[in-house]
Amino acid sequence: MLRFRNTLSGRIEEFRPMREGEVGFYYCGPTVWDYGHIGNFRSSVAADVLRRYLKFKGFKVTHVMNITDVEDRIIAKSQQAGLSIDDYTAKYIEALWEDSDALGCERPDIVPRATRHIPEMVALIEKLLDTNHAYRSDGSIYYRIASFPEYGKLSKINFAGNIAGASERVDTDKYEKEDARDFALWKEPASPAEPGWKTELGPGRPGWHIECSAMSMKYLGETFDIHAGGIDLVFPHHENEIAQSEGATGKQFVRYWIHFEHLKVEGETMSKSRGNYYTFRDIAAKGYSPAAIRYFLLSVPYNKQLNFTFDALAGAEKTVAGLRDFRARLSEAKTGPGMNDALHEASLRALQQFEEGMDDDLNTSIALAVVHNLAREVNTALARKQVKEDNKQELLALLVRIDTVLNIFGDEQREMLDSEIQSLIDERQEARRRRDFGRADEIRDELANRGIILEDTKDGVRWKRK
Repeated sequence: MLRFRNTLSGRIEEFRPMREGEVGFYYCGPTVWDYGHIGNFRSSVAADVLRRYLKFKGFKVTHVMNITDVEDRIIAKSQQAGLSIDDYTAKYIEALWEDSDALGCERPDIVPRATRHIPEMVALIEKLLDTNHAYRSDGSIYYRIASFPEYGKLSKINFAGNIAGASERVDTDKYEKEDARDFALWKEPASPAEPGWKTELGPGRPGWHIECSAMSMKYLGETFDIHAGGIDLVFPHHENEIAQSEGATGKQFVRYWIHFEHLKVEGETMSKSRGNYYTFRDIAAKGYSPAAIRYFLLSVPYNKQLNFTFDALAGAEKTVAGLRDFRARLSEAKTGPGMNDALHEASLRALQQFEEGMDDDLNTSIALAVVHNLAREVNTALARKQVKEDNKQELLALLVRIDTVLNIFGDEQREMLDSEIQSLIDERQEARRRRDFGRADEIRDELANRGIILEDTKDGVRWKRK
C-alpha cells in the first residue's frame, strides 16, 4: 500500500488516484536563468524516483514539468547580455537536459514553457477578474487574497499580517495593491525596454504563480493527483497556486502535495556569498561520477534534510563501484544447474522489503539498505559456490527491477573480446598515421571507459584491463 506525506493534510495518507491505474503528476521545474545547482537536482532526482516508483507499482503516469523561462532575473540578465529571452535561456535549457540525463532522470512526458502559454494564463486571469478574485491597479492585476478564506491551508501559516515570501524565486511585487499580501497575476512593463506581451489584459507579462496554475490545469485537468516541488515552494508559490486555481474553478486543485526537503552544504545553507554554491557541473568537473552524485542524493529520504559534503560524495563513489562490482561478479559467475532454495527466499524477501520501504513515503534509505544486505548475502554464497544458475538469473532480474526505480547500477557493459580490442587499436594506429588525432583520442577514451588501458611504448601499443 503506497503512502505519502501529504503537505495539505500534514499526515501520511494512502495514495488513491482519481482514476484507477492512472496518475497525473506535476513537478515544479526550474527557472532557467543559470546552470542547475546541487539543491535543484536533489529535487529533480526525488521527482524522478517518485515517477519511477509509480510506474513500478503499475500506474500509467502522465508527468508534467514546467520550465519558467520568464521572470525578473531572466529579463535583467538577458538585457545585460543583449539577448532575447529565448536566446538567453536556450543555453540553460539545453544544459538542464544534459545534466538531468547524466543523473539518470527520465524526461517528463510534457514540458510546458511559460513563454509558450501566455494565452492560457490570460484566460485564467480573466476568470479571476470575472469572479472578483482579482483586480486591476495601475496597469497591473493582482489576486485578492481576502476573497479566498482558505488561504494558508497548505502552509498552515497565520496570515494576520504582511508575510514576506519564503522562496528565493518570489518577486517583491512592488506595485500599488489593496492589501500587502496580494500578489501579482499580470505585471505592467516597468519600462518600454522591458519585454512583454500585448494581450486582452493590456501589455505586460505574467506573474510567476499564475504560470504553474495555467500549465498544470491545461495538461492534467482542473483537479489532478500529485503536485511536487521543493519545500521552499510551499509558501508563497504553492499557496498562491491553490488560491488562484480554486478561485477560478471552485474545485479542489491538487489531492496530494509532496515537498522535497532542503540540501545543506557542510551544514550551512548553500549560497554564492558563502563560497559553498555548487552546480552539478562544478561537482562533475571535480571528477565525481553522475552515478555517485545520484546515489548520494538518494541516500537520505526526500522528506529529511540532506547535508552535502565531499567526503560523503567520495564514499558514495566507492559504494556505487562496489555495487557494480557485485553485479559483475554475479553476472560472470560459473554456476551449475538448479536452484538454491535459501537464495531464492533471499530474493523474494529482498523484493518485499524494497517495496515495503518505498511504499512508506518513498524511503530510499531502506531501499538502498535492502540492496546492500542482498549483496552481502549473495557475495558470501558466491564465495562458497552456492549460487545455482536459476538463482543467478533470478537475482540479476531482481537487480534490474530494483534499478528501474533507483537507477544506480546503470546498463551493464559487455566484456570486450581481445579481438575487438585489437581491432580498435589497429583503427587508432591508422588514425594516427593519417594524423587524425581527434579520432585516435576518441578510441583511446572509448577503450578507457570500457576498462582497457593503452600504453604507447617504443615497441608498439600495449593494452591491459583495469
